Amino acid sequence: MRPLLTLSLSLLAAALLPHARAATPQNVLALPTPAPLQTPAVTPSSGPVPAETITLDRLSGPSFLRIPNTCRVQKCALVVVAHPRGQSAERLHNSPQVNVLIQALLDASFAVLLSDDGGENTWGSPAALDQVAGLHTDAVKEFEWSGRTYALGLSMGGLLALRSALPGSPYAVSGVALIDGWADLRAAWGGSMSRRTEIADAYGLGTAPPDPSLNPMAQLMNHAPLPLFVAASPDDGVVSMKANADVLYSRAEAGVSDWVILNGPHLGGNRFTPTLARQLAGFFERLETRELARGGVRR
Repeated sequence: MRPLLTLSLSLLAAALLPHARAATPQNVLALPTPAPLQTPAVTPSSGPVPAETITLDRLSGPSFLRIPNTCRVQKCALVVVAHPRGQSAERLHNSPQVNVLIQALLDASFAVLLSDDGGENTWGSPAALDQVAGLHTDAVKEFEWSGRTYALGLSMGGLLALRSALPGSPYAVSGVALIDGWADLRAAWGGSMSRRTEIADAYGLGTAPPDPSLNPMAQLMNHAPLPLFVAASPDDGVVSMKANADVLYSRAEAGVSDWVILNGPHLGGNRFTPTLARQLAGFFERLETRELARGGVRR
């Protein structure tokens, strides 16, 4: 069994060293645009926004829907969170580090679905996405949904998050965030025998590598640019930034996308700071502001 997303004090300390390139507004390199949209100002709060938790059970395990109280009286968008390899929605739900990110989304009046993804090692397969679609259908009945959905993928969850925003997805996704996320299925397949075995099981493959039609990165190359929030580190020894984040961000929509360069190992402490959490929430708020300007339903 792989470890929980529980971070050692040494990793947290490394994230706070003066030389560390932790996520700050100065590290965010947005694509150029003549008139960039501005992230709405966030009104300081005296504390976390209260939220209700609803458990959605499946055979593969529970998923958890977090609903801020504000979404009982006004329309809200939904953020679907896909978990890392060997993890589960329950582990994310119980992780203090992950909850730094989740609380920032709740404070910004987004409902959050911590998805079980159909199992611990589903690698963004179409079958996993179908199961998440069922969870999505159930989730949006539980609060005042605006009709908009966004996706957040952590590590392996990047594949599912990205697939959900591409043609053929059973539900529409208006923007994708990846933190240390896999985006290229072929790169994951070729990296280790254990990953290859898991991917073959998840996709029903033999010994041949996945067809390009199954690879979200390959599909994205023939798709219009997407609103993307990509946080990655060149020090990541698990998910290659060069093969995943760098290539992915070449397909980011200008003016609304964020590219955050971090340092340190895979899913290190600076991925779960209040600073990065605010940047993540700000990305989704920016997309909401654009939808409102286009005449979308107010949250």
